[in-house]
Amino acid sequence: MKILLTGSAGMLGSAMRPALKAKGHTVISTDINTEEAGIEYLDVRDHAALSAMAEKTKPDMIMHLAAETDVDKCEVEIEHAYRTNTLGTQNIAYVCRKMDLEMVYISTAGVFYGDKNEPYTEFDVPRPANMYGDSKLQGEKIVQQLLTRYYICRAGWMIGGGGNKDKKFLNKIMQQIQKGAKEIKAVNDKFGSPTYTVDFSKCMANLIETGFHGLYHMGNIGSCSRFDIAKKAFDILGITGVKLTPVSSAVFPLPAQRARSEAMTDCMLNLRGINLMRPWEDAVADYIRSSFAK
Repeated sequence: MKILLTGSAGMLGSAMRPALKAKGHTVISTDINTEEAGIEYLDVRDHAALSAMAEKTKPDMIMHLAAETDVDKCEVEIEHAYRTNTLGTQNIAYVCRKMDLEMVYISTAGVFYGDKNEPYTEFDVPRPANMYGDSKLQGEKIVQQLLTRYYICRAGWMIGGGGNKDKKFLNKIMQQIQKGAKEIKAVNDKFGSPTYTVDFSKCMANLIETGFHGLYHMGNIGSCSRFDIAKKAFDILGITGVKLTPVSSAVFPLPAQRARSEAMTDCMLNLRGINLMRPWEDAVADYIRSSFAK
């Protein structure tokens, strides 16, 4: 299959490209960041450019990874959030409908408010706690309205990428330690499902071969707090001389409200018997050893 991949230069894209190629797919890599060889420039907010790219490359599927994932930026720059995450997704859905292409849309557990005690399933009604979550949810609705051959896959707390591609929690902790921090404070009152980009990409590459279109949760098994992830990193790397302190999220006031829980379970993957996601502890341990161990 020939797949047009948006957001190819990001932390998920860097894992998705090799996973798709390992399955024998031809990947047309695109992004607004073209510093990496083999990636063509494409801004999904530009419908004319997107349409021209699709007409030129004639893909069988568009896999849409490109997004504004900075939650606080989305809260402050609302128009930017909806132009990128909602309008960009609508542009792709229009092209897929016109050319009769399959579509993959990467969404987020952030579509949920976080007041449920149990992990969220695909059957729970979304209610976002912030603008980022809503901009992604509106994208989901558009895909469902315009298309029938789609895979909407919600990821949890994304982990992976390594180096300058990882702008998330774990890498920020490692950077603080490298700069000589004597204490790391990690929030222990917010919960989610870590989602290792490598595991997600392998599971996605398998899912698109099944033909079972629909909505899926795709996070690593189980849930935890940011503090739990940090403790796992400290234990694996044998970090000493740095104090790890659990704190309330009130210690880090941010523009965007965060859900108390974004924990989710991969219900539909489990029901289909096609869940390749590992327990979060195993996935996070692999990432830490491969990216941060000396």
